[in-house]
Amino acid sequence: MKVNHRLSEARAVLNSGRYEDALSLLQPLIASDVDEELLAMVGEALAGLGHITGAAEIFENAARLAGPRAAEFALRAARLHLDAGAHDAAQLIALRELQKRPEDHALLYLLVTLFQKTGETQLMHALKHRLATSSDPEHLLAAAALLASEPHDPANYEVYRKLRRALPDDPHIRFTHLALARDACDFETVAREEAAIRADIERDGGEVLAAEQPHQAVFWVAEEALLPKARNIGAIEPFTEESRRLRRQRPHAWSKRLRIGYVSADLWDDHATMRLLGEVLTLHDRDRFDVTLFCNTPDRFRGFDTGGRSRWGKILPIDQLDDAAAERLVQERGIDILVDLKGYTVNHRCGLFNRQAAPVQVSWLGFPGTVIAVDFDYIIGDACTLPEESAPHYHEVFCRLPECYQPNETIHRPRPAAKSRQELGLPEEPFLFASFNSPRKLTPLTLDLWARVLEAAPDAHLMVMAEETIRTAFAARGIDASRIHPVKKCAYVDHVARAQAADLALDTFPCNGHTTTSDMLWAGVPVVTMKGQGFPGRVSESLLHAIGLPDLIAEDAEDFIRLSATIASERRKADALKARIADNRFRRPLFDAERFCRHLEAAYEAMAERARSGLAPAPLDIAALPPRETPFRR
Repeated sequence: MKVNHRLSEARAVLNSGRYEDALSLLQPLIASDVDEELLAMVGEALAGLGHITGAAEIFENAARLAGPRAAEFALRAARLHLDAGAHDAAQLIALRELQKRPEDHALLYLLVTLFQKTGETQLMHALKHRLATSSDPEHLLAAAALLASEPHDPANYEVYRKLRRALPDDPHIRFTHLALARDACDFETVAREEAAIRADIERDGGEVLAAEQPHQAVFWVAEEALLPKARNIGAIEPFTEESRRLRRQRPHAWSKRLRIGYVSADLWDDHATMRLLGEVLTLHDRDRFDVTLFCNTPDRFRGFDTGGRSRWGKILPIDQLDDAAAERLVQERGIDILVDLKGYTVNHRCGLFNRQAAPVQVSWLGFPGTVIAVDFDYIIGDACTLPEESAPHYHEVFCRLPECYQPNETIHRPRPAAKSRQELGLPEEPFLFASFNSPRKLTPLTLDLWARVLEAAPDAHLMVMAEETIRTAFAARGIDASRIHPVKKCAYVDHVARAQAADLALDTFPCNGHTTTSDMLWAGVPVVTMKGQGFPGRVSESLLHAIGLPDLIAEDAEDFIRLSATIASERRKADALKARIADNRFRRPLFDAERFCRHLEAAYEAMAERARSGLAPAPLDIAALPPRETPFRR
């Protein structure tokens, strides 16, 4: 009885944080019937007094008694060894216990933490999928951090679904969950989350978007005034007017040839950006322009290159350099105009542009809109994508090319023969709509519009790049699931061959097809779009003007439905549109890379002329060359 009383008294003293008093009460009992509870209390007292290694050893002893709490005490011992920096001891205990309990999430978390401290990244990543099955928010956050390097791993979505339930007020988790739901084609969750965020925007004017990433916002936020409110830009330190002034006033030795630097992480020829830009790089007038590519492309993607890198010009890797070292490299090359091809997309180098890298800095092609907090003098667009009324929503000055902001590769861009519907497992007879835009762009607005198109064209079918869940989404909108044909992403050659089985492509909203729209037109498939509210939703309009098909640009949603259904009512209308594309492909500006290059060079010269003269950037509208009278290719 006295022992039990002494233990109770010691436990109360220990819980109050009086560790020395607790040890005094416990010390006389250690020699008597030692049990795991007594040892655990001694261990906690020692830990409270800062004797971490001694406490760890006591807990190890408690675990060896193999009592009901042995697993708990072994874990405590390992954690204490970890805190003391005794990594080998902690690892030995944790691995031994993991053999007994391979799905013990607390042990897995401890080992992940340990391997992170010791730099054993391979071992750390080997445990991430097992840790992702936990329900503990702390474990899930660790799993999410490990999975971040593999954004297409399905485990990401499962982790964030659980985190969304566990931490409903965390804004970062909220928006990451929404992004992953889009990728997973979980259309029900996307609709629910978007509706809730819309309600918050109504209440706070869009401040809720501060936790959203700019690159994710373009997929679903239509309103141009709201897009700059997506301010989750990581560790980028925003430029200031003073830092901008110092950059522009920094002494610079201009040369006779303009030195252009392009910064990108996409320098391999199967990337969408290079299917657009590759030919322009080879066409730059080397007598007037000295071109350098600053390459942030990861090694694993360079391996996919099949020859493009050898054609594009001088390539200097910066993927192993920090921003300061990359800035020095840019300055060593004497770059006059530094052009970013990424914006806030994967593997960007926006931080480089907030230093003093070049006297003129330009955003182009990679990001459809203002790149908040990054010191760009100009953004390159055209009259469609950058109308005058958009200027208040940009800190960059507009430089508008005369026909289209988007270049297009033709020489090395495959255009294989069409695959038959039979080869693709598609029905032969019905009129076939198609969309190969990223599933991220399949917003509730897009699905609603497409469903209304299919209602208005009751015999038509739809081929769409999405998961099977797309059938359920259309069934919920009253469309027979048998009319919907989900397809997977495939190699580019197969993609262009498959696309030609379609009669008409339907665009997505509020973010259009960008490279995908030009791919469709390259394949000879007409695309129906409608006028958008911001750069992401105006790209297809620009491309259709440039190929000579402005009649496929609807004024609004009702017009989009009417136009699509009218074309579907008679296949000969779609055939006539395909014939126009074939006739225009090598006559109109969209695929005229040489003409585009000359317009782009004129833009660079205009930018440089102002900077050389000490003038601040000003809006530039580049004049078009005279129209071609003969095809530029046959």
